[in-house]
Amino acid sequence: MPMHATRLPFRQFLLKIHSRCNLACDYCYMYEAADQSWRDRPRRMAPGTVLKTAALIAEHAREHGLPEVNVVLHGGEPLLVGPEYLATLLQTLTGALDGVARLRVTVQTNGIRLVEDPGLLPVLDRYDARIGISLDGTAASHDRHRRRPDGRGSHADTARALRALADGPYRRLYAGLLCVVDTAADPVETYESLLAFAPRRIDLLLPHGTWQTPPPGLGDRSSPPAQPPARGAPTRPTPYADWLRTVFDRWYGAPRRETGIRLFEEIMALLLGGTSRSEAVGLTPVDIVVVETDGTIEQTDSLKVAHPGAPGTGLDVFRNTFAEAAAHPAFHARQRGLAGLGPLCRSCARAAVCGGGLYAHRYDPGADPAFSGPSIYCHDLAALIDHIGDRLRHDVAELAAARGEAR
Repeated sequence: MPMHATRLPFRQFLLKIHSRCNLACDYCYMYEAADQSWRDRPRRMAPGTVLKTAALIAEHAREHGLPEVNVVLHGGEPLLVGPEYLATLLQTLTGALDGVARLRVTVQTNGIRLVEDPGLLPVLDRYDARIGISLDGTAASHDRHRRRPDGRGSHADTARALRALADGPYRRLYAGLLCVVDTAADPVETYESLLAFAPRRIDLLLPHGTWQTPPPGLGDRSSPPAQPPARGAPTRPTPYADWLRTVFDRWYGAPRRETGIRLFEEIMALLLGGTSRSEAVGLTPVDIVVVETDGTIEQTDSLKVAHPGAPGTGLDVFRNTFAEAAAHPAFHARQRGLAGLGPLCRSCARAAVCGGGLYAHRYDPGADPAFSGPSIYCHDLAALIDHIGDRLRHDVAELAAARGEAR
């Protein structure tokens, strides 16, 4: 495919502004997975790289008439840059996009720096930057995985940051929580411990894994299924679906809406004929691009779990544009909808909802192409989608019957 071909424009720009972290989480895809390119990159995105990236984002928005662009500040731990750097970066982005497109900024953080450096929240407030914080449930569950480099747990510090954010004058910046699913933790206890911090939304994330390096509890999955999972009793264990179904029933069955849970809401929308805004499910074309601290333009960084160099494109902000990146075959592969799935997934009745799962989770070095097969979570996704579908159908039938009786 020629590099100048016109493709779907990017609307989400994930900037890796700091490539190191103040935690040492055992499941981290950046530091613990196959791709170790962080070791050769600068700790912090240089001001010149920020300036060039901001100009290219504005150029891309102008070329495609985008009314809005979303910039996610990421790492590592992005808030390690400090308030002065952060203010300069946000001003650079704001200035570049002034009169071009509305800028929406989100920071994804472990939250600890918010209480260690009181200068950060006022800067984020000045630029209306939303804050998502990673919290893995109860103190015991969180500290089992999310520890400081010296082995100390981080839950107490994250909880302090969340209380400062949720209960203080910066509440409007609080976007929600990210929680990596741990099947060793009680699902309802996990959900209710997250709920205690009054998040607007929760993202429940499946641990990253592939057919080469399966996630915890799925180590017996050495090869993809030969056919789509049948409804009813699964032929393989579904520990993640079992965990998520329990949380879904607690969340969905509550007498009032306590919070949003993105994965469940996306699946429900897809089952009802809508579209997805998530990479995890559905067939909506991917419109996100990553810029590393050295200016390298890459695909979504979850691909770091596949193999060294998996997110790479060979492009960077000093020699290339985002139009060139959008035309790159690697991005095009993520925008083909049903045609972009392998034959097994295309033959599955759940394809439009599952979407093959997260692209990185399909990696199988024995397949050709390596991402053409189903997700390592194939059976779990099938069981979860079927469960949510059954609940929706039951409720729709009850509603229809009630309306019939009323008439």
